[in-house]
This record gives sequence, structure tokens and C-alpha cells, in this order.
Amino acid sequence: METNIELNYLEKLGKGDHDAFDLLFTIYYPKVKSFLFGFIKDADIASDMAQDIFFKVWTNREAISKTTSFRSYLFRMAKNMVYDYYEHQTVKEKYDLKQQEQYDHYYSDIIDIEENMYAKELSLLIDILIDKMPAQRKRIFIMSRKEGFTNDEIADHLKINKRTVENHLTQALHDIRTGIATP
Repeated sequence: METNIELNYLEKLGKGDHDAFDLLFTIYYPKVKSFLFGFIKDADIASDMAQDIFFKVWTNREAISKTTSFRSYLFRMAKNMVYDYYEHQTVKEKYDLKQQEQYDHYYSDIIDIEENMYAKELSLLIDILIDKMPAQRKRIFIMSRKEGFTNDEIADHLKINKRTVENHLTQALHDIRTGIATP
């Protein structure tokens, strides 16, 4: 658009002339939208932003009518809008990340509580299963797993064969596995 004609339409715009606004909108809207799309890569957002720019043009028409280059003014507004958009995106991403961290921490605590409860229930079930074992098997299992004796030490202490100790431990572990697997 020629500078003199543009200045004439800007003067009319400043006085509230809708036809002048419509003409400027028709000429510059596609250019502004294309410019914004080049940075934003989302047609709907670029369209919304371009409409916001022209809403501001209409709202500030008196001040804008005094500019010497409407095109420069529009593209400066568009550039600022792109900066604002990315600044907002950065803030939003930081907020979303913080929310996700809080969510993860909260559910991590719940999972830890559930795991601890499951471990306690499992330990209680194992203790019940140990209590149900025959006396000799129970004694050997406790000496091995809870008191830390080796198979040789258990055999010497109880005056039995090491192979007997091993058989009792094998059967005790089988009893526990079976008891845990049973619903």
C-alpha cells in the first residue's frame, strides 16, 4: 500500500471509520497471520493472535492513526506477541513440570506406603506359616534365616546331619512359597 494512501486510511481509522479499518484489516491480516504462523506453527493460535492484534488496533485507533508506518507498527505488535507467547509457554511448562513433580511425589509416597503395608502383611503371613511348621523344621528355619547360622553350625548345634538341615530348609521354603501362593 502506498504511504500516502495508508496515512489517509490511518487518519480515517483514528476518527473511527469502520471502512478504513476493514480495508487495513483486509490488506494486513493475512500478512500478520502468516508472520505469526512462521513462529508459532499453529494456524489456530496464529489466527487468534492476529485477531487480537487487530482488536488492539481498533481499541487504540486514535494513537495508531499518528504512526508513520502502520506495517512496522503491526509487525512490532506481532513480534511482541510472539515473545509473550513463548514467555507464557515457558512459565506454563515450568508450572506443569512442578505439578507433575508434586503428583509424582504424592503417588510415590502412596506407593511406598502400599509397599510397606504389603511387606508387613507378607512378613506376618510368613511368621504364621513358620509357626505352623513342625517343631524341628521351624527351629532349623529360624536358626538359618533369622539368626544367621550356617547349615554346618545348625547341624553341629542340633546334633543332626547337615543333609537333614538342608532337607528341612528346602521343605520350609516350599511350605512358605505354597502358603503365600494360596489365596
